Amino acid sequence: MRTFHLSRILTVCSLIFMFGLYPNGNQVIAFEKIGDEPLTVKVVLQRVYLDGELSEEVTNETILSMEDFWAAYDSWQLIDQSKERIVLQRKVDDISPLLKTNGYFGIDGDGVLSIFNGKPETKEVIQSFFQIDVKKLESRKHDELIQGIRIHSKDQFLEVLKTYEAYSKTEKK
Repeated sequence: MRTFHLSRILTVCSLIFMFGLYPNGNQVIAFEKIGDEPLTVKVVLQRVYLDGELSEEVTNETILSMEDFWAAYDSWQLIDQSKERIVLQRKVDDISPLLKTNGYFGIDGDGVLSIFNGKPETKEVIQSFFQIDVKKLESRKHDELIQGIRIHSKDQFLEVLKTYEAYSKTEKK
């Protein structure tokens, strides 16, 4: 009889904890746990890179303790949650692996500074930034953008953005 009461008390305490707040202040949904059985949920981990690229990693995770689960993901932000799935997101202070592998700065047909998957001639835009006033560009800089500027690192990514921002067209009021 005592075991039954202890088990019930633990279940109620777990439910109280699960109805509480996630450390970043987002409300969590209570997971239905049957007895002492572990809970298995799909966990989607989203990484958002400086270049705007979003990568997702999906795993099935068995949760023995909600407290341990949230502690393991304390550097992640809760984005969405249901009884079957939890979506967590983290901003990464770096450029994406895609950019490191095959990213090029260039200008599209409308003169917008963009990042391409491959050289600009592929026309496969990953992200667009701002309109460039091509008339203000030195011919060497214009040629660089037409050919494509290979992106190797976060520092280079930020440097190219800063350099070409000086040539951006600003809206006149």
